[in-house]
Amino acid sequence: MKAVRFSRFGRASEVAELVDIPEPPPPGPGQVLIEVEVTTINPSDLLHFEGRYAKPLPLPAFAGSGILGRVAAIGRDVQHLDLGHPVIAVNTDRRGWCERFVWPATRVIPVSGADPVDLALLAANPPTALLMLEGFGNLQPGDWVMQNAANSSVGVSVIQIAKTMGLRTVNVVRRPNLIGHLGTFGAEVTLVDGPDLRDEVAQAVGGGSIKLGIDAIAGDATRRMGNCVADGGTVVNYGLLSGKPCEVDAADIVFRDISLKGFWYSRWFSTADPAAIKAVFAPLVGMLLAKTLHVPLEATYPIERLSEALAHAQREGRFGKVVLQWTR
Repeated sequence: MKAVRFSRFGRASEVAELVDIPEPPPPGPGQVLIEVEVTTINPSDLLHFEGRYAKPLPLPAFAGSGILGRVAAIGRDVQHLDLGHPVIAVNTDRRGWCERFVWPATRVIPVSGADPVDLALLAANPPTALLMLEGFGNLQPGDWVMQNAANSSVGVSVIQIAKTMGLRTVNVVRRPNLIGHLGTFGAEVTLVDGPDLRDEVAQAVGGGSIKLGIDAIAGDATRRMGNCVADGGTVVNYGLLSGKPCEVDAADIVFRDISLKGFWYSRWFSTADPAAIKAVFAPLVGMLLAKTLHVPLEATYPIERLSEALAHAQREGRFGKVVLQWTR
């Protein structure tokens, strides 16, 4: 069967290879065999190819995490899944970009009622957004949330999910042409990043205060966000787009009690109990079906055009996700 593998670190489009590997074994007790249909290309995947995501795996290594597939075989003691049913799986071993793999049934989310590509887009970015909004800042309706990289798939998910929670968002981007784009998702305030960000944020929220900042970039972007959150507020970092360590002003920590915390979706998914996983995905599927949540799609490529798809995902200025289609 086909799988994506790389033997050296570098830009994904240059190092990724589509190779033949042996078929997986039959599913054992508590396991299912998943036939992969759609995989999404996330920033974490691109960093993985470069050896800059978490702890680099020994080479050669396989790739890919979030997938949408169908149950192709069921092991003993699995009661809640049926053959042929569409499922979301997050392959925390990062071996999900392949035609088939065996996975614990308790880590598989049955889904239905929408296009497979739309369902695949729920695998990683919307749950990341929801978990950060629910898990940090003790947010209440009417509170302000700030985020950078707001045009990312996590970013547009934050905007839409926050709206359903009664939260207000300040969204920071790098290009002015993104202001109108984010407005279509319900962004209340969108600002272009720069040296005057703190003053612009304060003016935008008026007498309000920002209890939570969501940081995808790290480096000095973390510091600028820390400058903007209210006394006692929290900045949560979930991404490394700058490739630099997070910076926070000591004065913000000492005199304003600002907290910097981290969130890693793969760790959460690999340790959460099945009830917690279901509690996250059920409302997201509901929002998708109700059309209150939409992750924009820019392009779909067949897996045979892997390098072209990865090159597209590496481009700056995209307005949506790039996905790989494994079946026709």
